[in-house]
Amino acid sequence: MRTHPFGADGPALRVVGQGTWYLDEARRADAVAALRAGLDHGLAHIDTAEMYGDGAAEELVGEAIAGRRDEVFLVSKVLPHNASRRGTIAACERSLKRLRTDRLDAYLLHWPGDHALEDTFAAFDELQRAGKILRWGVSNFDVPDLDEALAIAGPGRIACNQVLYHLQERAVEHAVLPWCERHGVALVAYSPFGHDAFPAPDTTGGRALADIATARGASPRQVALAFLTRRPPVLAIPKAARAAHALDNAGALALELSAAEIERIDAAFPRGAKPRWLPML
Repeated sequence: MRTHPFGADGPALRVVGQGTWYLDEARRADAVAALRAGLDHGLAHIDTAEMYGDGAAEELVGEAIAGRRDEVFLVSKVLPHNASRRGTIAACERSLKRLRTDRLDAYLLHWPGDHALEDTFAAFDELQRAGKILRWGVSNFDVPDLDEALAIAGPGRIACNQVLYHLQERAVEHAVLPWCERHGVALVAYSPFGHDAFPAPDTTGGRALADIATARGASPRQVALAFLTRRPPVLAIPKAARAAHALDNAGALALELSAAEIERIDAAFPRGAKPRWLPML
């Protein structure tokens, strides 16, 4: 099973985890079963946020991991408008209550906002000293944001940057991914299948994925996940609303693409020009 480190001194995590954005809109029993099936098959990294369903996703995760907390690498996120020093601590307490746990393995700032990063990071440090979070990071940070964060926090403190990354949106490969590689920061890919936009089988890219999948006894989505996690800092957190989908995602853990397969996918899904702004959903 392929693993990548979660930050400079963080644990080695399996390269595929479980996302929960919009999971609260699925049938609850199916969503809980999907998360538990993922855990059963090695998808221990579960990511959520106070924003998702206004806390409903955290409550769902809390139900799914009840009695299994020690098996999970649990991540949640604070909204920027809550990210003052006092607001961050209060938001974390609310998330812990919804998740039915006493700690988070990582706590992230969901995107840059108006509160000073110094205050947010001071709150993270306070929460870490109290044992309520074990490490912290950021999400949707472009290189200038990351430079500012590094200047404030110092090296080795930022565990991850969670960003939009899928086959048809590879903007992070221009600068954000190399920055994370240089500084020992995990890059966590959210929406790794695109947002309801996975390549159709009759497209050039879809055919490339299907051909490789057939040759490797895999699925096209497993091939996509293997491509996205080919570089050491990258972890992916696809959402699965059904157990069968979670099991399919878990199949990517053992799939390592050849150089020729990577080259074919790279040609089928060109990286494109560097955008002026970091794409996000």
